[in-house]
Amino acid sequence: MTRILYSLCGRDVNRPFSPHCWKIVMALEHKGLDYVERPVPFTEVPKLENGFSKTVPVLRDGDLLIRDSFDIAVYLEDTYPNRPTLFGGEGGKALARFAEGYSQMLVHPVLSRIAIKDIHDMLDEKDQTYFRTSREERLGRRLEEFEAGRPQAITDLTAQLEPMRHMLKFQPYLGGETPLFADYILFGALQWLRITTGSLAISKDHSVAEWFERCLDLHGAKGRAVA
Repeated sequence: MTRILYSLCGRDVNRPFSPHCWKIVMALEHKGLDYVERPVPFTEVPKLENGFSKTVPVLRDGDLLIRDSFDIAVYLEDTYPNRPTLFGGEGGKALARFAEGYSQMLVHPVLSRIAIKDIHDMLDEKDQTYFRTSREERLGRRLEEFEAGRPQAITDLTAQLEPMRHMLKFQPYLGGETPLFADYILFGALQWLRITTGSLAISKDHSVAEWFERCLDLHGAKGRAVA
């Protein structure tokens, strides 16, 4: 049975943009596993697989369904141990947990301030209504007010990426000489920004931008499949 990765898109099914789904795209490519990606809009996610999950990614592997990007990565590592490793051992898994926390607590909030209106504009009318209502309730303000902080967020992004810049002085990937799942976590975040806004919002000669270009070229340049 074909593996199915359910991911997230807007009006254009050929432009999946979820950072968490991109982690698993890269993980599947890293493992060399065949799969079919099926992007769906926000309002269709709760209908997938008889309501299995309110969020994506969701991976169907035969009769098994797995949700949550980290849980999927662990499942792939444990189920396919003879394929290239995503963690390189328990230390790499711990590194990935740190990268996940760093990404979601420090990087994602800044990226949201930069990209939120672009994401809204990528959606069809039904999903725009859902996105606006849910995000404005969460933020306690209109999207336009939140987006007003975009110039400051672009400035803040460089500062938030300093830990990565420091680490990349010593090695080409967070995982060392070759990428691990920790790399794909941060790659997913910046790929989200790239696809939704068309820009990384950092200078091309920044070491994180150079690392990102290397990640885009991985696995047959899978990351470049969405321009």
